[in-house]
Amino acid sequence: MSADKSALRQRLRRDRSDYPRSAVYIPDAFRERLAAGLIVASYIPIGSEADPSPLARAASDAGCIIALPHVIDRLSAMRFLAWQGDSALVAGPFGLSQPAPDAPECQPDIILTPLVGFDRTGARLGQGAGHYDRAFLSCPGAWRIGIAFACQEVASLPTDSWDVPLHAVATDQQWITI
Repeated sequence: MSADKSALRQRLRRDRSDYPRSAVYIPDAFRERLAAGLIVASYIPIGSEADPSPLARAASDAGCIIALPHVIDRLSAMRFLAWQGDSALVAGPFGLSQPAPDAPECQPDIILTPLVGFDRTGARLGQGAGHYDRAFLSCPGAWRIGIAFACQEVASLPTDSWDVPLHAVATDQQWITI
């Protein structure tokens, strides 16, 4: 991890923590893409992460299957496991709340991903373990949507050869297509 990304993560996490909580914007473009049976990967926010639940609720209401990430450790691949909104979650590493490991594994059509930072080229800054970049590579046809607060946008992010860009970002103020 470069010093630039590390310092930027630290600043953006602080900005995000100080930012007033508000719901992410649900655009018509998102709702129009939903169809019964599609698999939408969401997540349970940790700390000050933006909450994707409005988008996940819209997907569930449209008949989509909701999946959540399941992580074992920093190096292992993240899996997406089916989750019913009323099913119990188990504690995972890094403060994650995730489905039990025996939940059915899913291949998402849409992936809602938490962000530390983003820019308008689709570059994203995550936690730094590469879980989502590896997940994006294993689901090449998935629509990749970052979830963030407006304060997490930067003019330009440093990227590495393994970084996989987003298709769109939903913030509390707008929908940004890349």
